[in-house]
Amino acid sequence: MAKQSAAKTKMLASQAKKAAAERRAEKEKSKTATASVADNQEKYSELDGDWVAIGLAAPARRALVDDGLFTLSDLRKTSLAALKELHGMGPNAIRVLVAEMKKADLSFRK
Repeated sequence: MAKQSAAKTKMLASQAKKAAAERRAEKEKSKTATASVADNQEKYSELDGDWVAIGLAAPARRALVDDGLFTLSDLRKTSLAALKELHGMGPNAIRVLVAEMKKADLSFRK
């Protein structure tokens, strides 16, 4: 078998170094993403205490916090239809919220 040319060897080494650098960058990116997820969870845990107390699932709690609704009385600002359209609000979360609103003698916006 013929010996590889110096140019081809240099090109292959360059490609290997580039691939290794890309893998390192991807690994560092995934570490950063994990840290940012932990920061987001901490941010939500500070704001969703009322929603945890009534037993809402995490996606519904995040949807409410992202929409600026932190307490049961904040729900008076929004309509039931708008609440149903929030990403993360499922039928169980809607049932729980409607029941809690009735208990507190509050109503949604019309």
